[in-house]
Parts: sequence; C-alpha cells; structure tokens
Amino acid sequence: MWEEEDVHLVPYEWLKPHEEIKPRNRDKLLEMTKRWGGFTKPLIVDKRTGAILDGHHRYSIAGELNLARVPAICVDYLADERIEVDVWPASELKSITKQEVIDMCLSGNVYPPKTSRHTIADHLPPIHVSLEILAQQEPSHWS
Repeated sequence: MWEEEDVHLVPYEWLKPHEEIKPRNRDKLLEMTKRWGGFTKPLIVDKRTGAILDGHHRYSIAGELNLARVPAICVDYLADERIEVDVWPASELKSITKQEVIDMCLSGNVYPPKTSRHTIADHLPPIHVSLEILAQQEPSHWS
C-alpha cells in the first residue's frame, strides 16, 4: 500500500505521456483542481523514463497552469507486478505490453485516448499539494 511518503514532486519537463487526453475531461478536472487549490491525487510514473502510467489529464492540467512540478509515485514499471496493463474495450489495439507503453513515451508520439488501461493493485494515498507549491522550481516539503 502506498503512503503519503511515497509521493514526490517531480519536474513537469521530465514526464512523458503515451496517450492523448479527452479535452472535456481535462476541462472539468481543471475547474475542480482550481476549486481545490491543488492536486489531490498523484500521478503514477515509471522511475526510469518518466513515462506517465496514470494521470495524463492531471499532467495536462499541470501544463495549462504552468506548474514546475507534479506530485507522483515513481515505480519500477517493467518489474512491478502490482501494475498490469491491458487495452480498453473500445481501443483500436487488440493488446498492449508494458514495453510498448515505454516505447511510445520515448518516441514522442501518443496513442489515442483510452488505449492503455493500467490496473494498479495498491490504492493511491489521498494528498493535497497546493498549486503555489507546485509552481515553485525549488524543492520544498509539501505536507
């Protein structure tokens, strides 16, 4: 089970998406994030490559808000058996592997929205990291 201590503030530029987002979903989440004044859920990211596994809409919001850092739990994606990947039922792909997700991130291209579906055994800890903290370049403790 992940704890609040497992959440780190990582540089926005380091993160790499592998999937497009749905603008309408992003816009709703952007309004909620502004209302909350911060992020309430961390991204899940591969610690070796910066590949975003969960949190593409939150990543997009960080870009919209010009944030320097984003709260994330960094995992060893290829080795962590608690994290599985499959395709969404409506996806154009028949199957997908973890290596294909990493390859897509590193290619600079992205899959259509709702292509990969990550199943994560552990629940994410509830957090609140203010937008002011995330806008800062310098490391600081947020909790």
